Amino acid sequence: MHIYQNGINGKLVTSNTDKHVAVYNPATGEQSSSLPLSTNTEVSEAVAAAKAALPAWLDMPALKRSKFMFKFKQLLDDRADDLARAISKEQGKTHDDALGELQRGIEIVEYACGIPGLLKGEFSRNVGPAIDSFSDRQPLGVVAGITPFNFPAMVPMWMFPIAIACGNTFVLKPSERDPAAPMLVWELFHEAGFPPGVFNIVHGDKGAVDAILDHDDVKAVSFVGSTPIAEYIYTRGTAAGKRVQALGGAKNHMIIMPDADMDQVADALMGAGYGSAGERCMAISVAVAIGDQTADKLIEKLKPRVESLKIGPSTDSDAEMGPVITKMHQEKVFSYIDKGVEEGAELLVDGRGFKLQGYENGYFVGGTLFDGITTDMTIYKEEIFGPVLQVARVADYETAVDMINDHEYGNGTAIFTRDGDAARDFANRIEVGMVGVNVPIPVPVAYHSFGGWKRSLFGDHSIYGPEGIHFYTRLKTITTRWPTGIKQGAVFTFPT
Repeated sequence: MHIYQNGINGKLVTSNTDKHVAVYNPATGEQSSSLPLSTNTEVSEAVAAAKAALPAWLDMPALKRSKFMFKFKQLLDDRADDLARAISKEQGKTHDDALGELQRGIEIVEYACGIPGLLKGEFSRNVGPAIDSFSDRQPLGVVAGITPFNFPAMVPMWMFPIAIACGNTFVLKPSERDPAAPMLVWELFHEAGFPPGVFNIVHGDKGAVDAILDHDDVKAVSFVGSTPIAEYIYTRGTAAGKRVQALGGAKNHMIIMPDADMDQVADALMGAGYGSAGERCMAISVAVAIGDQTADKLIEKLKPRVESLKIGPSTDSDAEMGPVITKMHQEKVFSYIDKGVEEGAELLVDGRGFKLQGYENGYFVGGTLFDGITTDMTIYKEEIFGPVLQVARVADYETAVDMINDHEYGNGTAIFTRDGDAARDFANRIEVGMVGVNVPIPVPVAYHSFGGWKRSLFGDHSIYGPEGIHFYTRLKTITTRWPTGIKQGAVFTFPT
């Protein structure tokens, strides 16, 4: 059976740990490989490799760093099918969905290729007598990323390409559930010619995470995952003096106005609610219909489509949705469905009994649809992270806006309407970080930045795009004067 290795200083290194966890194929429930839970010493070795590579890397001209990144992007494009298969085998999503994930990650790499222009500072001549001033953005040093199972290729690429392009070196701790894609990305990174130690991967669980958070040589940490863990990462990391961006959970609402194109709404909700088996922090999990008539029309369109969802393994080219990540998570999603029924929601489509011939041991959950959701229900308040879509009926637009603004999460939201006034008001007033107008999953493109509000983001910077540049660099402002024959004498007042 395949046992994963760490990637340290440009080499694959076998861990000395005696602790391993199984990696499964979620479509079959069979173990596919074993992953080491690396020791604190091995985490320190990865950090040491990054630290040793740092001086030469940060002194390298940004244009030369960019050339490495261009070659890396080309290799990612060339090996996209292989990467997508690696994602699907361990994460479970369909091949086309995996290709989509990969493409969004490659777009961040492409953005990082433009780093010479992105790092340009500002210059002001004669801010005082023969005095000039200029600013510069300089790298932080060794930085780290801790990434989730649901996007094993894309989320790491939200982090390390920008960090490395800025002149930092990087240590990645990927999810224990699906390490194949990150490891293949690491191999392609070194095939592109990057120096050893610039990008390192160390596998592990909470022990490895804590070792990263506590290490004096790690200057910043990026994290994507659940809100409780994001808060923990932020609290422990900042207490250790690190810069931290920790992206947490979500409960994303879509408002459906009475004037919305209901066919367009149904299409949007099927993809946004059931794509990736709902295991997306930008999934729409609550459809907020304005008025009973709107809700009835929506259910009429939605219910038969949920019932006919094509669910299967990634090897099935017709599959629209795959399994969830683990048996434990499958059971957790089932328990949420149980809770919804118990608390009085109307279960229109029940995904608990779904079985797929030949894949009876896979971690499949059928598409599930609830109606009559209220804000006091557990399934409304908590993030389910599964293929469970809920319809809430409200009397008017103002109630819907208050409903969203009152929720503890503020990651993504959307409104579907033909009314420009309503859409503009919604975009201005809603207390959510990413907003879609007739766009169900408003994930920003690479040259903007991704980040929620409230308990969906801990830290001052969103991820990738301009915010990513700012997170992985710090501002230095230099004021200069050269001898010009001007004699001023000692000045004891504050300089002006």
